[in-house]
Amino acid sequence: MPDLAPALAAWYRENARDLPWRRPGFGAWGVLVSEFMLQQTPVNRVVPHLAAWLERWPTPEALASATPADVLRQWANLGYPRRALWLHIAAGEICERHGGVVPRDVDALLALSGVGDYTARAVAAFAYGERQPVVDTNTRRVLARAVDGRSQPGPPSRRDLAVMAALLPEDPAEAAVVNAATMELGATTCLARAPRCGDCPVSAECAWHGAGHPDTGDERRRQARYEGSDRQARGAVLRILRETGAPVELADLLPDWPDAAQRDRAVASLVADGLAVRTPTTLALPH
Repeated sequence: MPDLAPALAAWYRENARDLPWRRPGFGAWGVLVSEFMLQQTPVNRVVPHLAAWLERWPTPEALASATPADVLRQWANLGYPRRALWLHIAAGEICERHGGVVPRDVDALLALSGVGDYTARAVAAFAYGERQPVVDTNTRRVLARAVDGRSQPGPPSRRDLAVMAALLPEDPAEAAVVNAATMELGATTCLARAPRCGDCPVSAECAWHGAGHPDTGDERRRQARYEGSDRQARGAVLRILRETGAPVELADLLPDWPDAAQRDRAVASLVADGLAVRTPTTLALPH
């Protein structure tokens, strides 16, 4: 396996974007909130929402005392709003189980609602300096190319964690830098469709680059088109509930939506996911 760590760390220190969660003293709660928001959402959309969120709820206790309706309104248009409810529940769990302090142990983090392998290890590594492999979509692409010589990564697997762990320096602080550097490289340089290999600090060690960029196939799951989808209908219904701030008569809910059956499915799915509460005649945000 190539030793990518020194070049990645040096490149990162010169080229890393200035992002809030990378600044000294940002804190474990801020890191946890940022990781919830960053799931399937671009950085440039997250940054202003994150600042507003932490200003309103600077601690787990503050968020735990909020209502689900408040949480969903503050989440605004970030998308995938179930993340907001999971974060709200996780804040309560942090208060109940850990005295209001975000835990540093990976298993304790994994036991929180909405926290998976990536988020747990990101908090442990970036907030607490634990030597943990942190693997997101961008990391997986860098590993697939540099280590395996593949144009795109295969389906996520536990092997990703093992490969990343093998690349990390023994020093925990330096390991955190290499974790962040690998993600940053995938986000800004080792791009999915147009990789900028000429700007890559590890191109000389990259198996895929050395092999001449072969097309080894793409097994990534394709996201369904948003326009005209049930997701769009859900978003439209939820936006009305956020903006209205009161129960909405079902008869007045998107009366001009082109597909009435789709609108009704959106309503039913929001209720099933705990994102809305329905009476025989109205729909509202959960209390």
